[in-house]
Amino acid sequence: MPFDVVLLVLLGACLHATWNALVKSGTDKQLDSTMVALGASVASICALPFVPLPHIAAWPYILASVCIHFTYYQLVGAAYKHGDIGLVYPLMRGAAPLLVTFSTWLLLGETLKPTMYLGIFTISAGVLALAFEARGGSGKAIAVALINAVVISLYTFVDGRGAHIAGDPIAYTLWICILPPIPLFAYAFATRGTRPVLAHVGKTWKRGLFGGAGSVASYGLALYAMTKAPIAAVAALRETSIFFALLISVFILKEKASPWRYVAGGIIAAGALVMKLG
Repeated sequence: MPFDVVLLVLLGACLHATWNALVKSGTDKQLDSTMVALGASVASICALPFVPLPHIAAWPYILASVCIHFTYYQLVGAAYKHGDIGLVYPLMRGAAPLLVTFSTWLLLGETLKPTMYLGIFTISAGVLALAFEARGGSGKAIAVALINAVVISLYTFVDGRGAHIAGDPIAYTLWICILPPIPLFAYAFATRGTRPVLAHVGKTWKRGLFGGAGSVASYGLALYAMTKAPIAAVAALRETSIFFALLISVFILKEKASPWRYVAGGIIAAGALVMKLG
């Protein structure tokens, strides 16, 4: 994988950890994740005049991605409702690259160098080690997190192919970020009521815009990288977001972390280095 592509993916992973930290610190995980989706939509609309329309062949992928991301945001809220983020997030992000690796091999015939496979499994092992180190997780949280790992692998596969077909990965990214708030807010209004949802929007719109902009940039960098490197390799390297999340929790949020979490973070970093050397 080219060095510049590695740097872009790492930057995207850092941004991904940042917006997830914003959701973690929110008061309503379900609506806060919806607000991040809204912020991503607003940021994408502002950039839309500067990019061409995606090729018509990419629109089925865009619509499929919107449906998948609706499911993703709902499962994120449900998982955080039933379990600690130290358990849920590593499970969701750690299992996904393994699923992506096998699905791209089966469906696309995409092959990687042995060192790439070693890096993928090393990163996944480090992320899953963080999950097993966590305390207080429930069986329901684990089940929801693993289901969402399947959803993550699905949108990674769909968007990786869609970005190729679209002709412009940035344009593709903008459109898959613009549309998800429509079903998300429709569902929120139907289940939570219009007034409570609008009240939450009024309180958290600044956080939503900031987190949404970071979300767009993070995913856009990943999709661009997928046009320059194998999808499975990019998906696995993105899991260094766990390492960045650990740094944010320690140095910014001032949270205490056990030595084992540092070991697991080192394993993730080692996996990234293996992929670079590959």
